[in-house]
Amino acid sequence: MSELRRKMLADLKVRNYAERTRVIYIARVAELAQHVGRSPDRIGREEIRDYLRYLVAERGVSRSAFVQTTAALRFLYRTTLDRPGMIPHLPYPRQKRRQPVVLSRGEVARLLKAILNVKHRTAAMVQYGSGLRISEALHLQLRDIDSERMVITVRRGKGDVDRQVILSAVLLRALRQYWRAYKPTCWLFEGKDPDEPLGASTIQRAIKAARLRAGIAKPATAHTLRHSFATHLLESGTDLRTIQVLLGHRSLRTTQIYTHVATDRLRGTVSPLDTLDVELTRPE
Repeated sequence: MSELRRKMLADLKVRNYAERTRVIYIARVAELAQHVGRSPDRIGREEIRDYLRYLVAERGVSRSAFVQTTAALRFLYRTTLDRPGMIPHLPYPRQKRRQPVVLSRGEVARLLKAILNVKHRTAAMVQYGSGLRISEALHLQLRDIDSERMVITVRRGKGDVDRQVILSAVLLRALRQYWRAYKPTCWLFEGKDPDEPLGASTIQRAIKAARLRAGIAKPATAHTLRHSFATHLLESGTDLRTIQVLLGHRSLRTTQIYTHVATDRLRGTVSPLDTLDVELTRPE
């Protein structure tokens, strides 16, 4: 490991950046160094500008990847190297709006029933029942389940922020049945090594197999359960602000995407055509 990488990692840790963010930032800086063939502390502002243009014009990276790169480079030059003027301002590529995949309530039920392993099914129930990201669900500990107050504490979620989410009665019963079967001691969902949580890829594979087994055509993944949780809450009349808090979104604008996929409200809306006294006649 180079001295520059070691110093940047130390700066990220002391500022409490999440482990995943640290890994991404280091990788983005390494990509720059590989592209220009020199250490980032020995390149100029125009080379950085050219690299950012290359990412958009030639590699066609996604907006999220571009944002990650600029954020990583800003941290490197502003914090680690104390050269804040190195990052030129370039407009971000336009973000493509894609509606999330959402399962109906019936499809969620079929999917959960088709997950044969109790541990995997319970982890999926946590995602749908409380709206957690897969990493949040798999990093829960026994102490995070509060059956007295019927809440789950999510520790160090995205953005390194703690929050509390709902614990449904059905989920609590499932968790108790699961505990009697597996007897976890620390992590709620232990991996093969009890000192480590279950890996996300294990749940992803289980959900893919269950989706095929249940005959669900939609490309559902573990994250689809979180999308479905939010959409079904909105369709049931829960306000956006509450859903934002439960999901751990920083901005309400992020949560508003679910207004585009909630269909119950659309089905309950009366078309003005239905209010007219119009008789349809058969064509002659």
